[in-house]
Amino acid sequence: MSAIPRSFLGKHARLNDQSIEAFPNSRKIHVTGSRPDIRVAMREITQAETHSHTGIEKNPPLTVYDTSGPYTDPDIRIDIRKGLPTMRESWIRERDDTGQLAGFSSEYSQQRSEDPALANLRYGHRRVPLRAKQGGNVSQMHYARRNIITPEMEYIAIRENQRLQEYRDTALTHHHRGTGFGARIPAEITAEFVRDEVARGRAIIPANINHPETEPM
Repeated sequence: MSAIPRSFLGKHARLNDQSIEAFPNSRKIHVTGSRPDIRVAMREITQAETHSHTGIEKNPPLTVYDTSGPYTDPDIRIDIRKGLPTMRESWIRERDDTGQLAGFSSEYSQQRSEDPALANLRYGHRRVPLRAKQGGNVSQMHYARRNIITPEMEYIAIRENQRLQEYRDTALTHHHRGTGFGARIPAEITAEFVRDEVARGRAIIPANINHPETEPM
């Protein structure tokens, strides 16, 4: 059997259908923050009814983490030749503390971008790298220590709460407190709490400015 030509892979490469199928008895939902572009993905799981000698009890849906990204979002069509949606790009741009490089700075990247043998394997979503402006700092710790709440911090707070407000006064808010090992975690996570933990160095937000497709956590 002959090998698949590179040109075919470049034109027809796509995700396997099984990798983007919905999980059973659940659906992907989004919780919107203080601005419309903060849309936090979660998974809502349908629970079966409880049957007992006293009758039938309807159980509310259960919200859990969903870190599968846009792959399992039925409203998004993934084209791996174009890359994932850049959900954080506007947040990075509006801070106005980055600048675009003239090109790839590493010798390795330059060699590969100029190699004609790799032409059929290149996709169309290569971005020119960003860097902090002269004397600038683009880390989430830097913003936190300047008392700034970034969209990334609000996103994390919403995700950690898992729709807590909607489960008030239900059995789903009753849980084992666990062991904090010295951490003072509040009953409800706020963006201010995330900011303060990052500022103290007790929490880290991986949010590389050259990967705007990543979901903050």
